[in-house]
Formats: sequence, C-alpha cells, structure tokens
Amino acid sequence: MNADITLLSAFLVGLLGSTHCLGMCGGIVGALTLGIRHDLRRSPWTLMPYLLAYNSGRVASYAVAGAVAGAISAGAFGLLPSSSVRWAVTLVTGGFMIALGLYLAGWWPGLQRLEQWGGVLWKRIEPYGRQLLPVDHPLKALAFGLIWGWLPCGMVYAAIAWALTSGSALNGALLMLAFGLGTLPMLLAVGFAAEWLRDFVRHPWVRRAAGLTVLMFGVVTLLAPGGHDHPSSDTLKSAPHANHHR
Repeated sequence: MNADITLLSAFLVGLLGSTHCLGMCGGIVGALTLGIRHDLRRSPWTLMPYLLAYNSGRVASYAVAGAVAGAISAGAFGLLPSSSVRWAVTLVTGGFMIALGLYLAGWWPGLQRLEQWGGVLWKRIEPYGRQLLPVDHPLKALAFGLIWGWLPCGMVYAAIAWALTSGSALNGALLMLAFGLGTLPMLLAVGFAAEWLRDFVRHPWVRRAAGLTVLMFGVVTLLAPGGHDHPSSDTLKSAPHANHHR
C-alpha cells in the first residue's frame, strides 16, 4: 500500500474511531483540567496550552509504541520472502480495520480482551500519573499525557497491530503519529466541554456509521488488487535487481 495512502488511512481511522475516545478519555480530560477550573471563568482558551500539551504527550506515546512495533516487524520481514510479506501486510492491515470497525460499532467486543491484557502493565504505570495531579502547569500536562497514552484501549492496540506491518521503526512511528493526530480534534473539543458533541456521538447510529466506515476500509484493503505492495520491504528488495538489469 502506498505510504501516503497508509498514513491518510491511519488518520481517518483515528478520526472516526475517536467517537470511542469520549467514553474512555472524557474523564481523563476532566482530571487534567481540575487544577485550572477557576481560570475558565476568565476565558475557556486558558485550557488550550494544557490540552495541547496533554495530547502531545499522548500522541508521542503512540508514536513510541509504533516505533517499537515497526522495529519488530523489520526483523520479521527480513526473514520472509517478498510474497509472504505482501500477504502478511494485507491480511493484518485489512483484518485490523475489520476488527476495529466491528468493535467501534458495538458488534464485536473482542478487542476488550486486549484491554484486559494491557491492564496488567497499566497497573504499574498508572500510579505515576496520579502523582501529577492536580495538573496545574503545561509541563505536567505533557507528562500526564505521556503516561496516559498507555491507557489500555482496544482501538489503540489494534492500531499498534497495524504498525506491526510497517516494516521499520520510522514507518511504525509515522503510522501511529497519523493515527494519534486523527483522534486530536475530538479530544480537543471534549476539553472545551462541548456537551453537544458528547450527546451527538453517544447516538448508536453515529458509532455504527463510524464502525461501518472503518470496516469498509478493511474490506477494500483485502480486496483491492495491486494495493498490497509494501514500500519498506518489496521496493527495497527489488531495487538491487532493477539496478542489475540497467
């Protein structure tokens, strides 16, 4: 799959999937702003540095996780023939999108098992986040986001599984960065207490429409002919042969 299309797809998946973020992250944003609520009477824009810092930390954690996943895939791709790499990338990418679409729409809760497994690690990390409360400085908000970016979330875990197909640490980090940026608009809106937005995304049809769209991304990925070439694997492997025939 073309790298630009992959990053755009990751951004759109994050954007559509962020309907799920309101339920999991709305309370976190409330805790984030607890220490500065008294300033909101002057201007709600007082929150902006804190929200940007928190979300920067959160997205940075996603990028780190993507880099680790990409580095793992780089080693695996080096051991597989190019045809197997194409097949694995197609299967994992399409399968990830279908599973995530079903999860977002509420039709299949299977990704919740990943959240349960991630909870084991989260129990060790979460106390460090509590030590930062109240969050009364943007730097504390940044650190808060770096920690809470590891909150167990089936949607994030599915995206990390996608990053496992990236073929390099850089590609994995970029994929998760694009995914994280896609979740940004929704969580910034939550930070401004956009009650109308909360009410809107709570409608089952909104969640189902977002889930169905992501699911269709997966189906198209699995069925699209010629769209499964991986730039970090096949292109690099074929380059020496191309030069040899010149």
